[in-house]
Amino acid sequence: MDPLDDYLATVRAHGSVFVRSVCSPPWGLRFDDPRPLMLLTLDEGAAWIRPDDGEPIRFEAGEIALVRGGFTIADHRDTAPRVVIDGRNQCYAAAEGAATAGDRFKLGTRTYGTPGGSALLATATYSMRGPTAGPVLAALPAVLTVPAGDDPALALLAVEISRDEPGQQTVLDRLLDLLLIRVLRTWFATPGTRAPAGYRALADPEIGHALRLVHQRPAEAWTVASLAGATGLSRATFARRFTALVGEPPMSYLAGWRMTLAAGLLAESGASIGSIARQVGYADAFAFSAAFKRVRGVPPSAVRAGSPGA
Repeated sequence: MDPLDDYLATVRAHGSVFVRSVCSPPWGLRFDDPRPLMLLTLDEGAAWIRPDDGEPIRFEAGEIALVRGGFTIADHRDTAPRVVIDGRNQCYAAAEGAATAGDRFKLGTRTYGTPGGSALLATATYSMRGPTAGPVLAALPAVLTVPAGDDPALALLAVEISRDEPGQQTVLDRLLDLLLIRVLRTWFATPGTRAPAGYRALADPEIGHALRLVHQRPAEAWTVASLAGATGLSRATFARRFTALVGEPPMSYLAGWRMTLAAGLLAESGASIGSIARQVGYADAFAFSAAFKRVRGVPPSAVRAGSPGA
């Protein structure tokens, strides 16, 4: 396990909504409800993605886009949306101003639009669970695009999206997971882009090894000295290189990752605070609670209660 493995553990496609949109110019689609993360591909031509929070971006066939939040996509930069897709993934004509039955737009399996148009756009929405996805989402802009290349997963997705066979949803979900990893790898490798803490440090043999140890065994009683010893570096050299590459000192990174894991366990499991404390490397609930409040700004009980500030 490395940081990206752990960050993506809760960014998984599960029952995701896949739609192929068939449109005739001028066309525009409005995705009205903010979505944690959506993947888009174009079969042909070009379009403009206009995020609610950010500048419009030109999007071309041969690219894959990831979008966070609500947005409009249209054939031209200024084309108004003709169709709105709401938070329940129901579609309606924008001129109607209310979500009426969208079945009249259905053309086939997972395919919606206007008869006689071209198959232009495929969209899929990711489900998000737990706080470990936070570092990835925080590093992403409102919209990003990367070259699709000759990715076999994308070609297979284009075929599978129109099928309706046993286990089809699982096939599509797994293909979507593969595409997400491929897109993120490409994006984070692009010069000038932000990456989650520790991601680029994985390329360093010693610091990358230390990061993998922390993520594989977060409950271990790590110290700067023990991590330095595991990498074959002196304590001072290790601490200096870790801080320079990761952006924070080793123990600060360890504490932050432990509290991220703990927040997920608090929100999603019924384990006691003492049990969770031991799972993330603390001897008792008191020490864990003090550390959690220091790092996250709220006590563990706030996360368990679903506090908005947690």
